[in-house]
Order: sequence, then structure tokens, then C-alpha cells
Amino acid sequence: MTEPAPSPIYTAADAMLEGLVESGVSHVFANFGSDHPPIIEALARAKRAGRNRPRVVICPHESVGLAAAHGYALVSGEPQAVFVHVDVGTQTMGGAVHNAARSRVPVFIFAGETSFTMAGERFGTRNRPVQFIQDVRDQHSIVRPYVKWSYALRAGLQAKSMTYRGMQLTASAPRAPVYLTASREILEEALPPEPSRAEEWPPLEPQALPEPVVEEIVAALAAAARPLVVTSYAGRSPGAVEALARLAERLAVAVVETSASALNLPSDHPLHAGFAAEPLLPEADVVLVVDCDVPWVPVLGRPREDARVYHVDVDPLKEDLPVWHVPARRTLRADGAHALGQLAARAASLVLDPRRRSEREGWVAAVAQRGRDAARAAGEAPADGTISPGYLARCLVEIVDEETVLLDESITNTGAVRQQIRRTRPGTYFQSGGSALGWHGGAAIGVKLARPERDVVALTGDGSYFFSVPSTVHWMARRYRTPFLTVIFNNGGWNATKQNVLALHPDGAAGTTDSFWVHFREHADLAGIAAAAGGAFAATVDDPSALPGVLAEAAAAVRSGRAAVVDVRLPRISDQDD
Repeated sequence: MTEPAPSPIYTAADAMLEGLVESGVSHVFANFGSDHPPIIEALARAKRAGRNRPRVVICPHESVGLAAAHGYALVSGEPQAVFVHVDVGTQTMGGAVHNAARSRVPVFIFAGETSFTMAGERFGTRNRPVQFIQDVRDQHSIVRPYVKWSYALRAGLQAKSMTYRGMQLTASAPRAPVYLTASREILEEALPPEPSRAEEWPPLEPQALPEPVVEEIVAALAAAARPLVVTSYAGRSPGAVEALARLAERLAVAVVETSASALNLPSDHPLHAGFAAEPLLPEADVVLVVDCDVPWVPVLGRPREDARVYHVDVDPLKEDLPVWHVPARRTLRADGAHALGQLAARAASLVLDPRRRSEREGWVAAVAQRGRDAARAAGEAPADGTISPGYLARCLVEIVDEETVLLDESITNTGAVRQQIRRTRPGTYFQSGGSALGWHGGAAIGVKLARPERDVVALTGDGSYFFSVPSTVHWMARRYRTPFLTVIFNNGGWNATKQNVLALHPDGAAGTTDSFWVHFREHADLAGIAAAAGGAFAATVDDPSALPGVLAEAAAAVRSGRAAVVDVRLPRISDQDD
């Protein structure tokens, strides 16, 4: 075996890290392995020399690291980097890659590759048994369905340019993760230092609607009897919230946030018509869908036959979804925030007939009043001494202010959360945008790193809490001083699965025999996990009268610099004993 070569002054690993910094990356969420010595050495050289380098955030679990980068990007709009190792580290990111893809967040993922030499032919050659069994045929296939670009460096000279390219692609709409790999031999290649050229790799400018289409949509909304806007995530761009409000107010248009993964219109806005489009579709004659993957579920409700539907999105055809369709008069590719700004500007020159305005506003007011009445009833403490989701959410209102960032992974309890906790400020409410559970904990760390001045509250079910790897989350929260409050809607199992069974088999054997196999009959000390791993404030509550006080105590602990977990015991979804 050849002797290790002396470490050169500047390598491909240096170039890649330098390229990330030049492209705006401030944090690397890292789980390093045997494929990363060139990266670690380059970071250490930069530290010793006092050169600019990204801050390394040690992530004992890869999915938490990617969730943290996801959360950071949601509140800042800035892509960060996630470093994992070879095939196994890539696999351990798991559902977090799905969430990042579906949420359209920018993130640069780098994974090492097993060294391709075995007998010292190149510096960086295999020198441990594990490197032989980590060599797989197609490592990129693990994430290919979820990334918009993947590449394996062929030579060290590509390191900086391919880093620029990856950052340009991830930051360009439709945003999505990118995946780059390299072996140790490539990363250890000596290179001449090169100046920054990051300004030559800018992301794409936002795409606008054609002006004739703007005129057509605004005219249709103005002439309609019951116009409706449906959106899920336009509010990921804060400017979209203000533009949507201006458009809605000028033309008295009802706005529905369906499957909302961001705040799109303040919940107390007089034209906010709730969180489900299906009940309003039978009356809506013009429907504008903006930034929405599933504006309605056809078996639950669909637009009437004569409705004029317009669909605007950065990816209006959902090109990576094999089965998908919105029956629209026009399907338009454009940046949602930019398009809403265009529509609002055009609508500003119109004057709506006062009678028509009054009719539309009355329609929305009636819908909103029904929602307020339902919220009032659901927020009362149950007479049987249990804690309901609605009551828990109402108690949370007392500890959440307008600037608090709320991360909602409460799944089947999201309706109660949205009903009770009325969010009014852009950038203060987010869901993962995907369907892989366990996102909230890592995301909260990323949000707190990006916005350390904000309070962060993560809402989760007990099933999602298990998936979040709480031991890793709370070790990181203490290590990186990112305290946040976790509140667990603990109903003793995975209620979404149970509800799906009952939806298909309402009178079936599963329901009549309470046989769903989704229950956690033996309660775990969920809050205690956080206390043991990260010194978090930990409390478990099943008494409704004690709940407000415990939540207040937990919020105070967070504001003093200590993470907190409150496990709130709701009625069990199942008493199954097998």
C-alpha cells in the first residue's frame, strides 16, 4: 500500500466548499462518514487559516439534517447544504427528501461515493473494509425521483463549476433539491485556486403571466357572480400574501386555503372563506387556482360544469406526478407571487358594482360566520374531563403571538389548529408540503437558526413525534442553542390511517371490531426523551384545567433558552389490545 500523500494546499474539496459559500450557503447540515476526509480536512484548513467557510451543524441523523435545511429555506428563501455519506447516508434521509421535493424548497445535497481504487492507485483509495460493501450500482437512483438534478463529479476541476450549477438549479423555479456526489480520489485532487464566478450562475428570474391573460383573468373575476381563489402555498413568498389581499379586496373575491402549507391570506381577513374548497365549488362560477397541488379532491367536490377555471403555478402540469389533472380553461406557468401582483395591479383600475360587491361579501361573511361558530363550539373544554384537539388548540392561542413561527405537523388535528389559531402575519405558519412524517423537529431547528429572534412552536401528533427522531432533534437543539416548543397532540396512534380505513369501509370489520393496528397502547414517555437527550423542559398533561398553566410554563422555559416538550393526552383513537 502506498504511503499517504501530504495534503496539498488547495483541493477539489476546498473548491466545492468555496463554491457553496460564494453561492450564499451559510450552513452545512452534516453527517460525516468515511467518504468525507477530504471535506473535513478542507474545513479544518479553512478554520486554521481564518478563511470564510460554512458553519457545520452536526446532525446525528440525516433526515433531521435535511428537515433542518428545509425549515431554514422556508423562512429565509436561502438554500443550504446537507452532507451525508454514500448509499446508507443517502437512504437515511428517507422521507425528508420527499418533503423537500414536494415543498419545492432549495437544498444542495452532497454525498460521498465509495473510493473507486482498491490498491493505492490514487490518493484517497479504499483503506477500510466498509468501503468495499458500500459500493452500489446506482447510488443516485435512491433520490432520483425527488431531485431535479444529480451528478457525480468526474474530475476535481469540475468541483466549483458543478457546485455553482447545482446551486443555480436548486434556487430556480420550480425549486427542488439537487444531489451531487464525488469519491475521495476526486475530492483530494490538487487544483489551482480560482476566483469566484458565482455571479455568472444566477437563478432564473420569476416568470410572469402574459398581459392578455392577466386582462382575461381579471375580467372573468370581475364579471363573476361567485368568484373564488384557491391556494395552498402562494404565501411561501411573503409578497404574495399582500398581493392576494389586494386582489381579493378590489374585486371582493373569496379566498380558500386548501391543504395550506403556508399562510396565504390572514385568517381574520373578511374575504377568507376557510380551508376547504369543496363546499364552495357548487356556487363558484370562476375559480382561480394559484400555487396549489390539490385544489380539491374530485370524489369530495369539484367545480360545476360551467365554471371557468384558471390555473397558475410554477409547475402547472405537475410533471413528476404520473396521474394528475385540474380541468382548467387556461393552465399557465408563472411565479405565483409575481402573477398575483400582476392581477392585483390590473384589478386596481376596475370599479366593482356596489350591489355585486355587497352580494359577494355577504356570501363570504356567511361562510366565515359558520366557521367562527364551529370554532367557538370546538374550543370549549369537553364536559367529560378529557382534552379535545379544539380545546388544546384554543389554549395554545394564549402563548402564541403574531410573530411566532408555527410549524404544523398535527395531521388529523390540523383542522382544529387552523380553526382556533388564527395566523395573520406572512411567514408565520408552515407545513412540510409533503407526506413523510417526522419533519417538525428538524424544521424547527432550521427555522430557529435562520430566525433566532422568533419564537418557534412545533405541533405534532404522537406518531409524527416518533418519526422525528426526537433524541437527535433535542441533542441538536441544545448543542446549537435553538430552543423551541413542541406540543404533542397525543391520541395514542396513527389516526389518519384509521380514518382512511373508515372512509373506504364505514361499516366494515375493522370499525365494528376496533381492529386497525395503528394504536400505541403502551404510552411512551415522549417528553422524557427530549429531557434525556437535550435537557428539555418536559411535561405530560391529561387534565384540561392544568393545561393552560403547563403551556405557559413551557413557553417561559423556551424563552429562557431551553427547549420544551408538552405531551398532551387526548382521547385514544383505539382500545385494540393486539
